Amino acid sequence: MPITHPADPHPADPHPAEPHPAKPELADVLDRAHVVSLPLAVKFRGVTTREALLIEGPAGWGEFAPFVEYGPAEAVQWLRAGVEAAWEGFPAPQREHIEVNGTIPAVPASQVPEVMARYPGCRTFKIKVAEPGQCLADDIARVEAVRAEVAAAGRAPVLRVDANGGWNVDQAVEAARALMPLDYIEQPCATVEELAQVRQQLMRAGLFVRVAADESIRRVEDPYRVAQLRAADVAVLKPAPLGGVRRLLSLAQDLHAQHLDITVASALDTAVGIDMGLHAVAALPGYVDDEDIVVTPPAAGLATGSLFLEDVCPPRDIVEGHLPLTRTTPEPARLESLAAPGARKDWWFTRLQECWQLL
Repeated sequence: MPITHPADPHPADPHPAEPHPAKPELADVLDRAHVVSLPLAVKFRGVTTREALLIEGPAGWGEFAPFVEYGPAEAVQWLRAGVEAAWEGFPAPQREHIEVNGTIPAVPASQVPEVMARYPGCRTFKIKVAEPGQCLADDIARVEAVRAEVAAAGRAPVLRVDANGGWNVDQAVEAARALMPLDYIEQPCATVEELAQVRQQLMRAGLFVRVAADESIRRVEDPYRVAQLRAADVAVLKPAPLGGVRRLLSLAQDLHAQHLDITVASALDTAVGIDMGLHAVAALPGYVDDEDIVVTPPAAGLATGSLFLEDVCPPRDIVEGHLPLTRTTPEPARLESLAAPGARKDWWFTRLQECWQLL
């Protein structure tokens, strides 16, 4: 994809600084909080249920749902994002419909058609690879099954694979060679230095497979190091672990200026959390490429709600691979029926209070 530049060479800041409301009181946040446990249709990240703490604020609903293994220093960003959504709301949108990719967990190839049926009209799919206990042959079979299904539907497949840092450099290059053509290979290795090595080796071998960075942006102290080391072609940005929509938009602007393309994605969010991603994509500026064509944001990883058996509101319909821009209001009956057991509610309240001290 050609490097793009802003449509206006001297644009006004699309996200001007806004006055921040006063930090809410902790007691008020806890009083507005609901802890839910949502069953998944397909095991993802090794779990079959997804727990989240949802907050009803004056500007709408927010979500606090860092993965359970994350400590307070990392989880506090998710709390910032949830408070922003509930107390500040989101920037004005520039588009009302968001193209999304389907997400395929590390299921057997035989299960791929069943999972893909949850993403009507999608032509872009992100496929989990490098699953512990599996091998490259399993990844090849899964990717080829997705490619065949998309082609059978009469669409040109756009495939991404996500290794979550599961390979070393040599394994990543071998996998890229075996799995291409690909839109990109996401977080093939754990460190920024390894990503840079993979990208260099792919270019030297004449393999056109872009490298995307996810954890190397959201789980490090310096998210700009990826650009400084030229370690990636694509930045995968997730609003919750980055501290909210406004932080994502600022980071996206900076990284795009350093020639990284931007993909917005979710972190297995509930319908409330998906709002953050949709509004982030909706607020991203369009860019004009070298052929003077306006380039809208690429397919976002925001259709993961399709992996849930139950959510706090009715499922958003994917229409021709797009989701509408909406703001979620959980249904009281669903909040009640999906409420986490008392011990889990206490655990999440304690976790929020630990993170609150770091805000």
